[in-house]
Amino acid sequence: MIFPVKIIMKTSVIHRLFKSPIAVCSRSSSRSLATKAVSSPDDGAEYSTDRSDVVISPDAARHFIERCIRRAGANASHAQQLADVLVTADYRGHYSHGLAHLDMYVGDLKNNLTNLAGIPGILKETVSTALVDGNHLLGPVVGNYAMGLAITKAKATGIGWVATRASNHFGIAGYYALQAVRNDMIGLVFCNSSPSAAPLRTRTLALGTNALCMAAPAANGDYFAMDMAVSTVARGKVELAMRAGQKVPSSWGLNKEGQHTTNPAELFHGGSLLPLGGEESTGGYKGYGLNLMVEILCGILADAAFGPLVRAWGDPSGEANLGQCFGAIDVNCFGNGFQQRLSALLNIMRHMDPTDTKAPVLVPGDPERQHMLKCDRLAGIPYPADIVRRAGEIAHKLGVQPLL
Repeated sequence: MIFPVKIIMKTSVIHRLFKSPIAVCSRSSSRSLATKAVSSPDDGAEYSTDRSDVVISPDAARHFIERCIRRAGANASHAQQLADVLVTADYRGHYSHGLAHLDMYVGDLKNNLTNLAGIPGILKETVSTALVDGNHLLGPVVGNYAMGLAITKAKATGIGWVATRASNHFGIAGYYALQAVRNDMIGLVFCNSSPSAAPLRTRTLALGTNALCMAAPAANGDYFAMDMAVSTVARGKVELAMRAGQKVPSSWGLNKEGQHTTNPAELFHGGSLLPLGGEESTGGYKGYGLNLMVEILCGILADAAFGPLVRAWGDPSGEANLGQCFGAIDVNCFGNGFQQRLSALLNIMRHMDPTDTKAPVLVPGDPERQHMLKCDRLAGIPYPADIVRRAGEIAHKLGVQPLL
């Protein structure tokens, strides 16, 4: 990523920023590449310390996931859709939502909690809205169907809004929001999840980390992409830190005694993540409110499981029945020059004087672009060794060709 040198924000400069492109890497440019081992710092991924990584081509990772999901019983199309979502998450630097969770999808398929084949169905529909039954299919199958439907409706009416019930974990929300961006639309995606966060003033788990995502198209291939949990952090990041034996910031959450902890195992087993903003005195009530907003849009609006009624993480006793919501807004139905104006805003932010010259000001989506560029430089995705090791264990249990 190339960031411009310091400038003075005069009107003439702002006009130039309307035409200032940002480096955007091609996902396809990192395919069909060799596998190799490197030792490198994190550089935008979800670990904070140096480690020995294993660089694997996106194609190799996709094919491995497809083999595992097919062996677990899913059909080829569903396996391909899941594989693309998981590898895209890793390519963008979100290792907590990629290959690291392959075992969860395999487990749900083998335990008959996720249907092996089929298609989502429309339960209610208007020209601009729909309620979709995910039929307990793999989350990406439901997500692709629902966002495609929202985009189709937005092309016809300007706005498409689709809520889904009986869905499963669908990977990164940004995967679906960016589908809208590729159609010159704003994409909005929300999803509820297993209880791992406590409302303020209690230690009882009652809410998920719940995804909130918005992506919007700018000029020259640039875009805004905010994809986040409404808790302090996604639960998957706690799990990755626990597997790697790393400490986490004490601000992430509380142990079962209600004390701040840096031990991810204490958060993962019996602890609770704090809402975005942390404690009530530091604005945690805002994150708590956002969490409930996602529950309303997903669990309540879609007639899906909600709050403490969503099954526990990894619980094999019942279906997930997650609620998800997908929105698409055609920007051409509103003010003129949306993409150029958004480019100006993003580049104004990027040109701001940084407090640390080694850490330029970023906008949502830039860290992912940095990680994608890193993958392209390395000719593959640098996977943490622990993720690769666990993938080998899954391959052995399923009796499929291993990743390495």
